[in-house]
Amino acid sequence: MRPVPRPHRMSPLAQQLLDTIGQSLRGKEDTIELALVALFAGGHVLIEDQPGVGKTLLARSLAKALDLPFQRLQCTADLLPSDILGAQIYQPKTGELTFRQGPVFTSVLLADELNRTPPRTQSALLECMAERRVTIDRQSHALPDPFFVIATQNPLTAAGTYPLPENQLDRFLLCLQIGHLDPEHEIEVVAREDGHRLADDIRPIAGRDALLGARGAVDAVRCDRELVAFMVQLANRTRTHGQIAQGVSTRGAQALHRACRARAFVHGRDFVVPDDVRALLVPAFGHRLSTRGGSAAGLLHEILAETPLPE
Repeated sequence: MRPVPRPHRMSPLAQQLLDTIGQSLRGKEDTIELALVALFAGGHVLIEDQPGVGKTLLARSLAKALDLPFQRLQCTADLLPSDILGAQIYQPKTGELTFRQGPVFTSVLLADELNRTPPRTQSALLECMAERRVTIDRQSHALPDPFFVIATQNPLTAAGTYPLPENQLDRFLLCLQIGHLDPEHEIEVVAREDGHRLADDIRPIAGRDALLGARGAVDAVRCDRELVAFMVQLANRTRTHGQIAQGVSTRGAQALHRACRARAFVHGRDFVVPDDVRALLVPAFGHRLSTRGGSAAGLLHEILAETPLPE
């Protein structure tokens, strides 16, 4: 296996994960890096893409490389909140109710085709993603730490889809696309046929403690006040832009700030630089915008070009 060439010194843990996951998900180093940014930041990832580009493979490989419990939830139109969270089950012998945990009680949850479920079921994940707990019949149950959601959604033009509500989209730290492979890597993947066999063969290179330690290191990353002000200015410009119906909230600006600190850690730095903001503006802000025309990515690039960088 050739190590992934990077133009800078990366965090050893991030580089190991990038190399390991890259064995099964070939040619998608940038996508893997964004997933690691969200993971180290303590956030969640939404992937918008068509079937067959490696979404499940990314989630499984990540869980295997970190030796974390993994659950896959196939979202359908008849899925109920209890199918996700769990339910109180009556025990005839004792006459008592016991709580049966749902698939959400794991460390890495793949919610596949989330926008095929109706809004009531989608909302079941809100408390889980924001507060890392589940409340059933007024009783709260803590989720494992870490708890990381990778959700996928199909294009809204696909049959049988429901648009994710704004408060659900806002729970995802980053939104990204995997996209098609370049011809060289696609030839390799097609000839190999089954990347999931490689995912099964992945040996853990770190564990829960290493991940929690990385999150602690992200907390120590410095972001100068001028850069924080720059992020807030970018968020404000989305709220006043003529082609944007709804701009980014304060929570969205916080997401960009947190993601930039995690990207700095991934790149082996203990401080944020403007390149972090440039790289993460669209993944952090794009899914939080409601536009009147034009793509969210195009409008964000326009805003970035018109906003002077801090000196």
